[in-house]
Amino acid sequence: MAWLPLESNPDVMNKFLTNLGMSTEKWQVSDVYGLDPDVLAIVPRPVLALIMLFPCSDKYEEYKKEQEEEITKKGQTVPGNLFFVKQYVHNACGTIALIHSIANNLDSIKLGDGHLKKYLDDAVKLSPDERGHLLQNEVGIIDTHKELAQEGQTAAPQPTDPVAYHFVAFVHHDGSLFELDGRKSFPINHGSTTSDTLLEDAVKVVKQYIERDPDTLQFTLVALAAANA
Repeated sequence: MAWLPLESNPDVMNKFLTNLGMSTEKWQVSDVYGLDPDVLAIVPRPVLALIMLFPCSDKYEEYKKEQEEEITKKGQTVPGNLFFVKQYVHNACGTIALIHSIANNLDSIKLGDGHLKKYLDDAVKLSPDERGHLLQNEVGIIDTHKELAQEGQTAAPQPTDPVAYHFVAFVHHDGSLFELDGRKSFPINHGSTTSDTLLEDAVKVVKQYIERDPDTLQFTLVALAAANA
């Protein structure tokens, strides 16, 4: 099963969220134009999540395997109420990153009735694997994704075309920074953070991604943050 890839485009993502039942009057997706402190300072606050689109190179796949093996051996702290979805659909990573961003911030975001609220209500008591399989059958989310994936600034590829890029989300939960990647076996705890320092702390992890693959420059960041006044 494969979907069209979603573009890392705030206009597309905000329309996608609106069509799924989330108001963007208070919270919306905004561009993050760079990693320097003066550039981060212009990102609207507070920031609820950072979403990164990055290249899935051989170096990334190698590190992903090493990271999972190390965490499996050493262990980590992951709260039971952290919402995590396993990805079983090719090209669904953009939608899953948005789901991760919203589902772990429902104390701030109020969802209206719609496809996303229905999915989250049905998925909250399920395992990450079950949530991933449930998403495969959410026709409303699938159709909305398909519609918006064709509205980006670049021509949409075929669903089965190889896609060299992947979305992940970073959220603050119970005092820790979590990387949520549906292609990984579990969430990644990156240590302490706060709602005020989430963006800066997540960018430190983004810089590590870039340092591991310095020959690749196609990294894109957007934030789920306060709507511009």
